[in-house]
Amino acid sequence: SGVLSGLTRVRQFSQDDAHCFVREDQIGEEVERLIRLVQRVYGDFGLPFTAKLSTRPADFLGEVATWDRAETQLKAALDRAGLAYALNEGDGAFYGPKIDCDVTDALGRKWQCATIQLDYEQPQNFDLKYTGADNAEHRPVVIHRAIVGSFERFIAILIEHYAGAFPLWLAPVQVTVLAIADRHLEYAKSVRERLAASGLRAEVDDRQEKIGYKIREAQLQKVPYMLVTGDREASEGTISVRSRTAGDQGARSVDDFVGQALAEIAAKREPEAGLAAAS
Repeated sequence: SGVLSGLTRVRQFSQDDAHCFVREDQIGEEVERLIRLVQRVYGDFGLPFTAKLSTRPADFLGEVATWDRAETQLKAALDRAGLAYALNEGDGAFYGPKIDCDVTDALGRKWQCATIQLDYEQPQNFDLKYTGADNAEHRPVVIHRAIVGSFERFIAILIEHYAGAFPLWLAPVQVTVLAIADRHLEYAKSVRERLAASGLRAEVDDRQEKIGYKIREAQLQKVPYMLVTGDREASEGTISVRSRTAGDQGARSVDDFVGQALAEIAAKREPEAGLAAAS
Protein backbone atom coordinates (compact mmCIF):
# COMPACT_ATOMS: atom_id res chain seq x y z
CA SER A 1 0.00 0.00 0.00
CA GLY A 2 3.04 2.27 0.36
CA VAL A 3 2.03 3.34 3.88
CA LEU A 4 4.94 3.77 6.29
CA SER A 5 4.65 2.63 9.90
CA GLY A 6 7.56 3.21 12.26
CA LEU A 7 10.20 0.50 12.02
CA THR A 8 7.73 -2.15 10.84
CA ARG A 9 7.26 -0.61 7.40
CA VAL A 10 10.13 1.57 6.24
CA ARG A 11 11.28 3.12 2.96
CA GLN A 12 14.14 0.66 2.71
CA PHE A 13 15.32 -2.23 4.83
CA SER A 14 18.27 -4.55 5.43
CA GLN A 15 17.92 -8.31 5.57
CA ASP A 16 20.22 -11.09 6.73
CA ASP A 17 19.72 -13.02 3.52
CA ALA A 18 22.19 -15.78 2.66
CA HIS A 19 22.39 -18.49 0.04
CA CYS A 20 23.54 -22.05 0.64
CA PHE A 21 24.53 -24.18 -2.35
CA VAL A 22 23.93 -27.87 -1.66
CA ARG A 23 23.48 -31.22 -3.34
CA GLU A 24 19.94 -32.49 -3.46
CA ASP A 25 20.74 -35.20 -0.91
CA GLN A 26 22.09 -32.51 1.48
CA ILE A 27 18.85 -30.51 1.62
CA GLY A 28 17.49 -32.19 4.75
CA GLU A 29 20.72 -31.92 6.73
CA GLU A 30 21.28 -28.26 5.86
CA VAL A 31 17.65 -27.29 6.48
CA GLU A 32 17.72 -28.98 9.88
CA ARG A 33 20.85 -27.01 10.76
CA LEU A 34 19.11 -23.78 9.75
CA ILE A 35 15.97 -24.64 11.73
CA ARG A 36 18.08 -25.22 14.83
CA LEU A 37 19.79 -21.87 14.23
CA VAL A 38 16.38 -20.17 14.11
CA GLN A 39 15.35 -21.95 17.32
CA ARG A 40 18.53 -20.85 19.11
CA VAL A 41 18.33 -17.22 17.99
CA TYR A 42 14.64 -16.80 18.79
CA GLY A 43 15.11 -18.69 22.04
CA ASP A 44 17.83 -16.24 23.07
CA PHE A 45 15.48 -13.33 22.38
CA GLY A 46 12.59 -15.03 24.17
CA LEU A 47 10.42 -14.79 21.06
CA PRO A 48 7.97 -17.65 20.50
CA PHE A 49 7.23 -18.36 16.84
CA THR A 50 5.13 -20.63 14.67
CA ALA A 51 6.32 -22.41 11.53
CA LYS A 52 4.54 -23.30 8.32
CA LEU A 53 5.64 -25.49 5.44
CA SER A 54 4.45 -24.36 2.02
CA THR A 55 4.37 -27.01 -0.70
CA ARG A 56 4.21 -27.21 -4.51
CA PRO A 57 1.87 -24.64 -6.13
CA ALA A 58 -0.16 -25.20 -9.27
CA ASP A 59 2.45 -23.40 -11.38
CA PHE A 60 5.92 -24.60 -10.56
CA LEU A 61 9.37 -25.07 -12.01
CA GLY A 62 10.96 -28.51 -12.28
CA GLU A 63 9.73 -32.08 -11.93
CA VAL A 64 7.05 -33.36 -9.56
CA ALA A 65 9.38 -36.08 -8.31
CA THR A 66 12.03 -33.48 -7.41
CA TRP A 67 9.49 -31.43 -5.47
CA ASP A 68 8.23 -34.52 -3.67
CA ARG A 69 11.75 -35.44 -2.54
CA ALA A 70 12.44 -31.89 -1.41
CA GLU A 71 9.19 -31.63 0.56
CA THR A 72 9.89 -35.00 2.20
CA GLN A 73 13.33 -33.75 3.29
CA LEU A 74 11.87 -30.51 4.67
CA LYS A 75 9.26 -32.42 6.68
CA ALA A 76 11.92 -34.78 8.03
CA ALA A 77 14.14 -31.84 9.01
CA LEU A 78 11.26 -30.17 10.86
CA ASP A 79 10.48 -33.42 12.67
CA ARG A 80 14.12 -34.04 13.66
CA ALA A 81 14.36 -30.49 15.02
CA GLY A 82 11.17 -31.07 17.02
CA LEU A 83 9.48 -28.05 15.49
CA ALA A 84 5.70 -28.18 15.13
CA TYR A 85 4.43 -26.71 11.88
CA ALA A 86 1.31 -26.02 9.85
CA LEU A 87 1.09 -27.37 6.33
CA ASN A 88 0.20 -24.82 3.63
CA GLU A 89 -0.64 -26.97 0.65
CA GLY A 90 0.11 -25.30 -2.68
CA ASP A 91 1.48 -22.09 -1.13
CA GLY A 92 5.14 -22.60 -2.00
CA ALA A 93 7.04 -20.34 -4.37
CA PHE A 94 7.11 -21.43 -8.02
CA TYR A 95 10.84 -22.14 -7.66
CA GLY A 96 10.64 -24.40 -4.59
CA PRO A 97 8.98 -25.28 -1.25
CA LYS A 98 9.68 -23.13 1.80
CA ILE A 99 9.47 -22.88 5.59
CA ASP A 100 8.32 -19.56 7.03
CA CYS A 101 8.39 -18.56 10.70
CA ASP A 102 5.88 -16.05 12.11
CA VAL A 103 6.36 -14.04 15.29
CA THR A 104 3.37 -12.57 17.12
CA ASP A 105 4.03 -9.11 18.55
CA ALA A 106 2.66 -7.54 21.74
CA LEU A 107 -0.42 -6.34 19.84
CA GLY A 108 -1.26 -9.81 18.55
CA ARG A 109 -0.10 -9.10 15.00
CA LYS A 110 1.79 -11.81 13.13
CA TRP A 111 5.02 -10.92 11.31
CA GLN A 112 6.86 -13.27 8.99
CA CYS A 113 10.52 -13.12 9.98
CA ALA A 114 12.69 -16.18 9.41
CA THR A 115 12.40 -18.03 6.12
CA ILE A 116 14.09 -21.05 4.53
CA GLN A 117 13.35 -21.45 0.83
CA LEU A 118 14.52 -23.98 -1.73
CA ASP A 119 15.29 -22.63 -5.19
CA TYR A 120 15.62 -24.76 -8.32
CA GLU A 121 15.36 -21.85 -10.77
CA GLN A 122 18.44 -19.72 -10.10
CA PRO A 123 20.92 -22.59 -10.53
CA GLN A 124 19.40 -23.11 -13.98
CA ASN A 125 19.31 -19.39 -14.80
CA PHE A 126 22.99 -19.04 -14.00
CA ASP A 127 23.88 -22.49 -15.34
CA LEU A 128 25.47 -23.44 -12.00
CA LYS A 129 27.30 -26.74 -11.92
CA TYR A 130 29.59 -28.71 -9.66
CA THR A 131 31.66 -31.81 -10.22
CA GLY A 132 30.43 -34.66 -8.07
CA ALA A 133 32.16 -37.71 -6.62
CA ASP A 134 31.31 -39.52 -9.85
CA ASN A 135 33.44 -36.95 -11.73
CA ALA A 136 30.33 -35.77 -13.60
CA GLU A 137 28.68 -32.36 -13.61
CA HIS A 138 25.54 -31.81 -11.53
CA ARG A 139 23.19 -28.92 -10.80
CA PRO A 140 23.17 -27.71 -7.16
CA VAL A 141 20.12 -26.55 -5.21
CA VAL A 142 20.09 -23.08 -3.63
CA ILE A 143 18.66 -22.53 -0.14
CA HIS A 144 17.67 -18.92 0.52
CA ARG A 145 17.67 -18.29 4.22
CA ALA A 146 16.99 -15.29 6.48
CA ILE A 147 17.08 -15.79 10.26
CA VAL A 148 15.62 -12.49 11.51
CA GLY A 149 14.42 -11.15 8.15
CA SER A 150 14.20 -7.36 8.07
CA PHE A 151 16.46 -5.98 10.82
CA GLU A 152 14.27 -2.89 11.20
CA ARG A 153 11.10 -4.94 11.64
CA PHE A 154 12.82 -7.34 14.02
CA ILE A 155 14.00 -4.48 16.23
CA ALA A 156 10.46 -3.07 16.27
CA ILE A 157 9.11 -6.46 17.35
CA LEU A 158 11.75 -6.72 20.10
CA ILE A 159 10.94 -3.24 21.45
CA GLU A 160 7.24 -4.07 21.63
CA HIS A 161 7.88 -7.58 22.98
CA TYR A 162 9.91 -6.26 25.91
CA ALA A 163 7.99 -2.95 26.14
CA GLY A 164 11.42 -1.33 26.13
CA ALA A 165 12.50 -3.21 29.28
CA PHE A 166 15.26 -5.24 27.68
CA PRO A 167 17.01 -8.00 29.64
CA LEU A 168 20.49 -7.16 30.86
CA TRP A 169 22.36 -8.78 27.96
CA LEU A 170 20.33 -6.82 25.39
CA ALA A 171 19.87 -3.44 27.12
CA PRO A 172 21.68 -0.53 25.39
CA VAL A 173 22.62 0.84 28.82
CA GLN A 174 23.03 -2.01 31.28
CA VAL A 175 24.01 -0.09 34.41
CA THR A 176 23.66 3.51 35.60
CA VAL A 177 25.88 4.69 38.45
CA LEU A 178 24.10 7.29 40.59
CA ALA A 179 26.11 9.64 42.78
CA ILE A 180 24.18 10.96 45.78
CA ALA A 181 26.16 14.21 45.85
CA ASP A 182 28.94 15.92 43.91
CA ARG A 183 31.55 14.69 46.39
CA HIS A 184 30.72 11.12 45.35
CA LEU A 185 31.21 11.70 41.63
CA GLU A 186 34.87 10.74 41.54
CA TYR A 187 34.11 7.37 43.14
CA ALA A 188 31.07 6.89 40.88
CA LYS A 189 33.25 7.47 37.81
CA SER A 190 35.82 4.98 39.07
CA VAL A 191 33.03 2.40 39.47
CA ARG A 192 31.86 3.06 35.91
CA GLU A 193 35.41 2.58 34.63
CA ARG A 194 35.64 -0.79 36.38
CA LEU A 195 32.30 -1.82 34.90
CA ALA A 196 33.34 -0.72 31.41
CA ALA A 197 36.65 -2.56 31.74
CA SER A 198 34.62 -5.71 32.42
CA GLY A 199 32.61 -5.22 29.24
CA LEU A 200 29.45 -3.77 30.81
CA ARG A 201 27.69 -0.83 29.16
CA ALA A 202 27.56 1.70 31.99
CA GLU A 203 26.92 5.41 32.44
CA VAL A 204 27.24 7.89 35.32
CA ASP A 205 24.37 10.23 36.15
CA ASP A 206 26.37 13.28 37.24
CA ARG A 207 23.46 15.74 37.27
CA GLN A 208 22.89 17.89 40.33
CA GLU A 209 19.58 16.27 41.18
CA LYS A 210 18.21 14.44 44.22
CA ILE A 211 18.96 10.73 44.30
CA GLY A 212 15.26 9.85 44.29
CA TYR A 213 14.82 11.80 41.05
CA LYS A 214 17.80 10.05 39.47
CA ILE A 215 16.40 6.64 40.42
CA ARG A 216 12.99 7.48 38.96
CA GLU A 217 14.63 8.68 35.76
CA ALA A 218 16.64 5.47 35.44
CA GLN A 219 13.48 3.43 36.09
CA LEU A 220 11.66 5.33 33.34
CA GLN A 221 14.59 4.67 31.01
CA LYS A 222 14.23 0.98 32.01
CA VAL A 223 17.89 0.55 32.86
CA PRO A 224 18.30 -2.96 34.35
CA TYR A 225 20.54 -1.95 37.28
CA MET A 226 21.22 1.24 39.22
CA LEU A 227 24.29 1.49 41.46
CA VAL A 228 24.08 4.16 44.15
CA THR A 229 27.29 5.67 45.56
CA GLY A 230 27.36 7.73 48.74
CA ASP A 231 29.64 8.33 51.73
CA ARG A 232 29.43 4.76 53.04
CA GLU A 233 29.96 3.17 49.62
CA ALA A 234 32.92 5.43 48.82
CA SER A 235 34.61 4.71 52.16
CA GLU A 236 33.97 0.95 52.04
CA GLY A 237 34.60 0.49 48.33
CA THR A 238 31.12 -0.90 47.74
CA ILE A 239 27.96 -0.02 45.83
CA SER A 240 24.26 -0.14 46.70
CA VAL A 241 22.54 -2.19 44.01
CA ARG A 242 19.03 -1.50 42.82
CA SER A 243 17.27 -3.72 40.29
CA ARG A 244 14.75 -2.35 37.79
CA THR A 245 12.32 -5.14 38.70
CA ALA A 246 13.26 -6.27 42.22
CA GLY A 247 14.13 -2.96 43.85
CA ASP A 248 16.81 -2.49 46.52
CA GLN A 249 19.33 -5.35 46.62
CA GLY A 250 21.61 -3.97 49.33
CA ALA A 251 25.33 -3.22 49.35
CA ARG A 252 27.99 -5.39 47.74
CA SER A 253 31.45 -5.10 46.28
CA VAL A 254 31.94 -3.97 42.71
CA ASP A 255 33.67 -7.25 41.83
CA ASP A 256 30.75 -9.23 43.24
CA PHE A 257 28.27 -7.25 41.17
CA VAL A 258 30.36 -7.55 38.01
CA GLY A 259 30.72 -11.32 38.42
CA GLN A 260 27.02 -11.88 38.91
CA ALA A 261 26.05 -9.46 36.13
CA LEU A 262 28.34 -11.22 33.67
CA ALA A 263 26.86 -14.56 34.71
CA GLU A 264 23.36 -13.17 34.11
CA ILE A 265 24.41 -11.95 30.68
CA ALA A 266 25.99 -15.29 29.77
CA ALA A 267 22.83 -17.14 30.81
CA LYS A 268 20.58 -14.49 29.18
CA ARG A 269 18.41 -14.45 32.30
CA GLU A 270 15.86 -11.82 33.19
CA PRO A 271 17.13 -9.32 35.83
CA GLU A 272 14.74 -10.52 38.51
CA ALA A 273 16.18 -14.03 38.22
CA GLY A 274 19.77 -12.86 38.35
CA LEU A 275 21.22 -10.61 41.04
CA ALA A 276 17.92 -10.51 42.89
CA ALA A 277 18.04 -14.27 43.41
CA ALA A 278 21.65 -14.08 44.54
CA SER A 279 21.02 -11.52 47.27
